Amino acid sequence: MKSTSKNRGLIILVSMMFIMFFKFVPAPRGLSQPAMQVVGIFFGVLILWMAISIDWPSMLCLAALAFVPGVKMNGILSSGMGNATFAFLMFTFMCTYTLSQTPFIRRCAITFITSKTAQKSPWLFIILYFASTLFLGSFMSPTVLVVIMIAITEEIFTVLGLEKGDKISSMMMMGMVFCSSISAGMTPIAHVFPLMAMGYYTTSTGNVISYAQYMAMGIPTGLILVIIMMMIFKFILKPDLSLLKSLDISHLKNELPKMDKREKYSLIIFFAVIALWVVPGLVKPWLPGVYEYINSFGTAMPPLIGAVAMAIVTVDGVPLLNFKDATSKGIPWASLIMVAATLALGNVMTNSDIGLTSWIGEKIAPITAGMGVMALVFLFALWAALQTNLSSNMVTVTVVCAIALPICMSVSGINVGAVASIIGMMASYAFATPPAMATIVFAIGSGWTTTTQMAKYGFMLMIFGVLSACFVAYPIANLIM
Repeated sequence: MKSTSKNRGLIILVSMMFIMFFKFVPAPRGLSQPAMQVVGIFFGVLILWMAISIDWPSMLCLAALAFVPGVKMNGILSSGMGNATFAFLMFTFMCTYTLSQTPFIRRCAITFITSKTAQKSPWLFIILYFASTLFLGSFMSPTVLVVIMIAITEEIFTVLGLEKGDKISSMMMMGMVFCSSISAGMTPIAHVFPLMAMGYYTTSTGNVISYAQYMAMGIPTGLILVIIMMMIFKFILKPDLSLLKSLDISHLKNELPKMDKREKYSLIIFFAVIALWVVPGLVKPWLPGVYEYINSFGTAMPPLIGAVAMAIVTVDGVPLLNFKDATSKGIPWASLIMVAATLALGNVMTNSDIGLTSWIGEKIAPITAGMGVMALVFLFALWAALQTNLSSNMVTVTVVCAIALPICMSVSGINVGAVASIIGMMASYAFATPPAMATIVFAIGSGWTTTTQMAKYGFMLMIFGVLSACFVAYPIANLIM
């Protein structure tokens, strides 16, 4: 305990020295002292995020930025907590929490795996099992989804009589967690990391990446990666699926309650919210007026309307959305405060008066001048993939975007929006180690797979994720962004 306390104290001391005293370090030519102060805050808070926690260090970050010359506290709060991304996530978490309180997620998963198609062959069952995770994960938080899917999966293992250590159970548990991460990179709906990258891009360039544009890139890339994952399992892991031939889990479907009004109304409102995000981008070529009108309200308006509607609509005198429960149980406040801190930090780092990004661009330009476009895309995709599999996803988005976007903006011929989207997508692809995402901790903690297996197959899939980003995601994004 004393050793842990000393280590914690030392880490805090080092980080505070960066935050408080780095501004006194002589600045390199062309870099201002306020920029040095911002760099000190960045590294100081980064140490705390990676070694201590993400909650109070994020609040410290917001407070420290207020002491940077030329930066006002009101501006910090407006660029962090007042940012549309912060509001979007808060209202979206409220909507998804309400939906998660219904049997809908379990109903969808069981419908996939008990369908006639799933019963035709063991591999079709596995494919539809993973497909259920992909479908639900495209609009649900990976953490919430994996908790529910583990319960369903363990019921299947019980029916099969599987023991911990069997290849089938390990494959299903690993694949389910991998699919939850892949799906988080397929859409920005209720997913923090793509949204943060999109927000940094908007802050840096003033341009906007629409949901439809991101999904046109993210969905094909994710589907291809899942196919690769299946091939890895089939030809490298080589599980014996003979037990699945006699699998009968029809009782799971029979145990589901009938869809009641609460579930129906929650679904209608939730999918209406999704439609307001996605449809405008799809109809833009034919109905530009409709696109401009809906888009003018921003991305935070649909979930705000959805949350209000869920609070208004009642079933048997009880509203669909319980505000107290939704705000206390449905919103991961630590993550949300970190989003605010990283958005505010990114805003200050890209402030033209601070001059940090322009200085980075000038210094890096000679190094990257000889690199081709695809070499840069590969570099940033690999960096984001490695860091997100070894540390926090949000830290990854913050660090890689802070360095990559200024560099890309100084290089001709590269699509900055495509690179930002890829960074957000790769930050979602957390496959290999427990620090990457809580879902990996849940999978290993269940005992159905091991740390070694997650690392082996996770890093293998990560490599293919990087290649998919370069040769699938970037070409598509380059065409539409």
